[in-house]
Amino acid sequence: MEFEDFVRARGAALLRYGYVLTGNADDAADVVQEALLKLSDSWHRVRNKDSPESYVRTVMARQHISWWRRRRREHLTDDVPEGSYTDSHSFGELWKELATLPRRQRAVIVLRYFEDLSDQEIAEILGISRGTVRSQAFHALNALRVKPEVFERGRA
Repeated sequence: MEFEDFVRARGAALLRYGYVLTGNADDAADVVQEALLKLSDSWHRVRNKDSPESYVRTVMARQHISWWRRRRREHLTDDVPEGSYTDSHSFGELWKELATLPRRQRAVIVLRYFEDLSDQEIAEILGISRGTVRSQAFHALNALRVKPEVFERGRA
């Protein structure tokens, strides 16, 4: 498969993955673009691998981690974006709740449940220990868990 064919065939899926990873359509597009730019020079080696898409997703996850390690802080702006990204598989409240998580926790949850990776694979991708992966997943799931008092208020 040629590079252009791969981008045409899997570009939309990569953009969705970037959106889940970053929580922002603009950042998702940037992550995809950077990953594909890096990949374009070495496509002749990557296309012969078992799963070139997995390779691209790993590059995207590492790129995302590099960005938030450098930034560490949110950059707020008064400018409203021109448009918004809407996923055809909108899960509504789940996406809103995922957006409230810190970036590392969100990355761990996405890699664990969206990509179905093991703790060891996640640790290798993010450059952290398996214990940190488990800790981040625990804290993320605890933050996402429905509290009994909220559930009772909703039933009343």
